[in-house]
Amino acid sequence: MSLASDARFWDRSSRKYARSAVADRAGYERTLERTRALLEPGDRVLELGCGTGTTALRLAGGVQAYLATDISTGMIAIAEEKHAAASIPALAFRVATAEALMPDAGAFNAVLGFNYLHLVRDLPGTLGCIHALLAAKGLFIAKTPCVGEMNPLIRLALPLMRVVGQAPYAGVFRASELSRWISAAGFEILAIENHAGKGDDNRPYIAARKA
Repeated sequence: MSLASDARFWDRSSRKYARSAVADRAGYERTLERTRALLEPGDRVLELGCGTGTTALRLAGGVQAYLATDISTGMIAIAEEKHAAASIPALAFRVATAEALMPDAGAFNAVLGFNYLHLVRDLPGTLGCIHALLAAKGLFIAKTPCVGEMNPLIRLALPLMRVVGQAPYAGVFRASELSRWISAAGFEILAIENHAGKGDDNRPYIAARKA
């Protein structure tokens, strides 16, 4: 299993993913509202793991520039189709990882990662890249599943599903561990919030500033 195999999984899943509904619409809308409040009109924003571009299309109109990236060419192709219909000048899509964008160090005022951090294979390394990509005092905003706090059956099933090609890599960590890793990467955590529309879905919304 590798990053390439993860990309192939998402390529195969891209059309089905695009047809799926947002599971927690109220929680998603709260996340969008909170993120808009943190972004400034002059910001240059990078979104990692953008999928088919749904969030990028909702947020890009409020900032100076918005680069949305994903490892999957299939996901980005669908995002480009949606963008062609929406025509948002500030928005661009690209197949890329945080590591591949390192030549753009310091170029972004905000980096977003929604349902993303649990999918990266080297979490400390990726967080270090995100820190480097941000300008001074830049914001990192994340909302990602903490698999370590989910049903134990899910944690047991994931490795088996990966073996048969039914799931990508997924890191297992708790919210407290994620917070420590973000802090260790050089960020000051500003807020940790629960945006679930009902109950707790184990996906904390975290806003952090580059220290």
